[in-house]
Amino acid sequence: MENGSAEQKNHCDLLIYCSNREFERRIENRMKIIEDVIDREELQRMAAAGFGNMVKAVVDIEAELLAVDAELHADLEALFLQEGSLQANVWGINLYPELSGEEFVEFDSMINVRPSQNNKSRGVDSEAIRTQILKIVGKRVKS
Repeated sequence: MENGSAEQKNHCDLLIYCSNREFERRIENRMKIIEDVIDREELQRMAAAGFGNMVKAVVDIEAELLAVDAELHADLEALFLQEGSLQANVWGINLYPELSGEEFVEFDSMINVRPSQNNKSRGVDSEAIRTQILKIVGKRVKS
């Protein structure tokens, strides 16, 4: 009986490991760093497959790159950090591909809370950084 319990536990551990690994693979396969451009239709498909009307995104303001399509902004932030970005340059936003103008980009992410950079909210408190982010989004997202 004890041996059977150990086998069952090992089987359960293996299933949990495989499930977690599959989840990680799905997340990794979804996330993209946009080095050229992405069109709104692709963002709409991402939104429909995820949150419905919104795509989480992270901008590296130094490299002028955009990362999109993850469950958490922190996953996209980690992707940039693995690629050599500095955390001080990486900011989280939400994109609403069916909206336009100022409503297209929302400055709201937990990764933006950085008292050491004088950013004490989930938004982006610096107007200069918000302007940089909007410029990069405009460069990377084709209308």
